Amino acid sequence: MASKKTRIIIGKLGLDSHDNGLRIISRWLMDSGYEVVYAGLYNTTKRIVQMALQEDADAIGISFLGGEHLYYAEDLLKELKKRDMGDKKVVIGGVMPPGDVNRLKSLGVDAVFTPGTRRDIILENIDSLFV
Repeated sequence: MASKKTRIIIGKLGLDSHDNGLRIISRWLMDSGYEVVYAGLYNTTKRIVQMALQEDADAIGISFLGGEHLYYAEDLLKELKKRDMGDKKVVIGGVMPPGDVNRLKSLGVDAVFTPGTRRDIILENIDSLFV
């Protein structure tokens, strides 16, 4: 019997509409054997968490460009805990000050990627979350 593919919800929160990186990462994940559920743009944290519940997702990946990563990451993690879904992995990528990477991890984000991170590094890090 084949094992279930790791399923990841991928999307943007808030009004940030820059999704080039999100689409590229989605393709890389699919090419690497992940099942990607593309949530697209203009989501709320509640909608993303609801999708993760409905899709029985193993992880949530969110991309940020507009500087709202700390606010939304904290809100997303609170919503996951509120729904007893704290076991879902949370991965964040995008443009953010270097000092915010440690802050995101201290909030409970499992992996953070900034521009220029190589494909192999991103995939290795995401793979390691499910070992």
